[in-house]
Amino acid sequence: MTDPAKPTKEKRPQQVFTLVVEVGRKAGDGLPKSATGAALMVYASGVDEAEAVRETVAVLKEADLAPLDVTGYGTFDERVAQGHEIEDDERALMDKALAENAVIVAQVTPFFDKA
Repeated sequence: MTDPAKPTKEKRPQQVFTLVVEVGRKAGDGLPKSATGAALMVYASGVDEAEAVRETVAVLKEADLAPLDVTGYGTFDERVAQGHEIEDDERALMDKALAENAVIVAQVTPFFDKA
């Protein structure tokens, strides 16, 4: 039985956020041997961007990656409002992240020293 004096929490819907995560090197990270790190484009679900970032960092650490910095680019609607063009394949990955309450790494771009 619920307490009528206790306010009920409104369940906030999950959204998908586009994030770019910069990672450093760590043993077993799977990056090319000569890479100094990488940038990962990620689609992550969460009730807000902070939750999406926390979940993404946790998943990447579990995958033996070393997250250094996360930049958020917003939800689908926020990105469209900013004038971003979103291709069908990108939208499909966002939909999958939402449906599966998942963190999806869509692209990995390794960094290399230009020495």
